[in-house]
Amino acid sequence: MIITTGDDASPATLHRAQQLAAEFAVSFVPRQGQSIAKLAARHGDRDVIVLVENEARLVRPGESAMFFHPSMAFVRAKRLLRNDEDPMITLSRLEPGDTVLDCTAGLGSDSLVFSLAAGPEGQVTALESSAPLAALLKEGLRIYASNLEPVNAAMRRIQVVQQDHKTYLSQLPDNSVDVVYFDPMFREALHESAAIAPLRGFANDHALDPESIRHAMRVARKTVMLKEKWDSPEYERLGFERIRRKNSKIEYGVIYL
Repeated sequence: MIITTGDDASPATLHRAQQLAAEFAVSFVPRQGQSIAKLAARHGDRDVIVLVENEARLVRPGESAMFFHPSMAFVRAKRLLRNDEDPMITLSRLEPGDTVLDCTAGLGSDSLVFSLAAGPEGQVTALESSAPLAALLKEGLRIYASNLEPVNAAMRRIQVVQQDHKTYLSQLPDNSVDVVYFDPMFREALHESAAIAPLRGFANDHALDPESIRHAMRVARKTVMLKEKWDSPEYERLGFERIRRKNSKIEYGVIYL
């Protein structure tokens, strides 16, 4: 992965790019009028994070660029702010001030909803094993601005960590977070959204293993939660209680502790 900017980047954007490169211990490459394809070929890396004013992009030459955007999470967030129910929050038994470990963050949609529900006293840690996705998510959460300040504040509170969940969980003390959450759904094409489709080229496609779930049960104080397709055999294989939802392609599985 390399990090660059758009052409004629402002000093602030250059600073953002250099900071992100330092955080992920990768190269910052000045754009200098070069195409993304030429930059990628010259540096032998096809994953390029491009920072422009108030935006971050993840680009692979010849493929559609991926942008950070809260997408459906923004709709869910607005519902929460109206005091409507969100099934994920209800089933997780999350309360304001709780801590959440999102083990499969992707572009952070569920992390954002958890962060809003946990409130200023809570904390959400978003794990993403893919370095390019983690970098895009970290920068996106840092700079994206919606028209709702509580949503912006919830994004800024999320801590992004680039690591696989099994390693991270194994290093945590017992009973150290309230909710541990898994959403491995990008192993199969459930969503056909053009905005989400490029994510599958970066996402970890490995199935969850029972040892990760055992670590999650050791670490969580309240709930271990799994989001999967309605017909997935993963709930039974991994020991989750499946929660049926009418007229929905996704369901949740829970282990209450």
